[in-house]
Amino acid sequence: MLTRLAALAGLVLLGALCPATAQAQPQSTAALATGLHISDGRLVEGNGSDFVMRGVNHAHTWYPGRTQQSLADIKAMGANAVRVVLADGHRWSANSPADVAGVIAQCKANRLICVLEVHDTTGYGEEAAAGTLDQAADYWIGLKDVLAGQEDYIIVNIGNEPWGNTAPEGWTDPTVAAIKKLRNAGFQHTIMVDAPNWGQDWQGVMKANAKSVYSADPTGNLIFSIHMYSVFDTAAEITDYLNSFVAAELPVLIGEFGGPADQWGDPDEDTMMAAAEQLDLGYLAWSWSGNTDPILDLTLNFDPAQLSSWGKRIFNGVNGIAQTAKEATVFGGGSPGDTQAPTAPGAPTASAVTATSATLSWSAATDDVGVAGYDVVRVSGATETKVGASTGASATVTGLTANTAYTFAVYARDAAGNRSARSATVNVTTGSAPAVACSVAYRVVGEWPGGFQGDITLRNTGATPVSGWKLAFAFADGQTVTNMWGGTAAQSGSSVSVTPAAYTSTVPAGGSVTVGFIGAKGAKNTAPTAFTLDGGACATS
Repeated sequence: MLTRLAALAGLVLLGALCPATAQAQPQSTAALATGLHISDGRLVEGNGSDFVMRGVNHAHTWYPGRTQQSLADIKAMGANAVRVVLADGHRWSANSPADVAGVIAQCKANRLICVLEVHDTTGYGEEAAAGTLDQAADYWIGLKDVLAGQEDYIIVNIGNEPWGNTAPEGWTDPTVAAIKKLRNAGFQHTIMVDAPNWGQDWQGVMKANAKSVYSADPTGNLIFSIHMYSVFDTAAEITDYLNSFVAAELPVLIGEFGGPADQWGDPDEDTMMAAAEQLDLGYLAWSWSGNTDPILDLTLNFDPAQLSSWGKRIFNGVNGIAQTAKEATVFGGGSPGDTQAPTAPGAPTASAVTATSATLSWSAATDDVGVAGYDVVRVSGATETKVGASTGASATVTGLTANTAYTFAVYARDAAGNRSARSATVNVTTGSAPAVACSVAYRVVGEWPGGFQGDITLRNTGATPVSGWKLAFAFADGQTVTNMWGGTAAQSGSSVSVTPAAYTSTVPAGGSVTVGFIGAKGAKNTAPTAFTLDGGACATS
């Protein structure tokens, strides 16, 4: 993903999928099944239950210190699977057997099916630093002692996006060779293979060769992974691609996908998620947090209380994780016999109320099998908005506005996806905003029909540095931020909040930082008139 956005520049001339169609009648593999496996073109568990992945990607190899908490948070948001970035030592420092064993243990502790992938192969043939699938296969073989016996819990994704846009037909033979190498070494796990064209298969090589690649696996426990970004910007492209695999009974999932628009296009994430739900196919959104370009961060600064607009879409939107994820039966979830919802949690109480946050606590719910977690919602009339999640009986809600009344309530949910009745509500009024010393200059750099470019300069007029700031304002004419640099924007209706990038996170005393953005607009484009910094009002200039 670090190099994908640059590589996609080569896609603008050829955005249509190759019309070739995948065709196969895979063999029955029940006799060979060990743990997660493929049966009649579908991913199933060892007991034969369908398992449909609903989860996200997490960049463990670059943020190993974040993994333990991130996996817990990803589970608390309702996911049933996570795809974990590893490295084999070719491009990034190799994750050791002990480290990988720790990741697997943490996934199991959080009741998440774990897809493990080697990222060093990304963009082979165009990315000079990329490794080969053969090297990745050798890395997996070196981990055999760690991976053996974990077939119920993990999937081995041989290599991420293992071919660029140059001569993608070269993808097929190395993919087959890597599969055979792992099978000859005794691997019984379900193996996942990514497409060429930086994962997006816009020339249809994986689709055209899927039958022969699948047939090369003597166990039949192979699943294809398509990555969907700006190439997939129409409903027809998405549904045609996925349906070609389903019709041929070839297993497939969306192993990565994005929604936010960028300079290469605007992915149709709504169709991706709707088609995956309709066809009972898995999806794994990119990515939890920590992207070089934060446009694809689902959370800001790895904080589940700070979901980006992309994160809100994935977790809480239509066909999102909260609506569709079912825990794997190997962890006790998804049992057809568990139809009893938990009892309602006790009425929440509020404590530690500040200008921008409040801690809520409640009496725990009960369940015949067990309570898996809680969802905190903001209630406004007949509308509810999920604002937090927790595995315990308390949560801190952040990102609130000073001197504002809120109403909150809590739901409990169990591993099978049953949801309780809503708790009683609690009313909370945030405190006054702290005094701040700041000024903001907002300007429109340029305009065109339907869009504009702007920038915002935040100046610290105080005597001490300001770090980890949050700037908030509201548009008057329905404008929306579509892309931002120097910071990350989250927008709800007219309200916009901006958190900094790493290089703008500290505003020195007497200094300033600037963020720029591309926006969409209608006929009018009135500038915001008021800004707050960490809940306190800033002067405008």
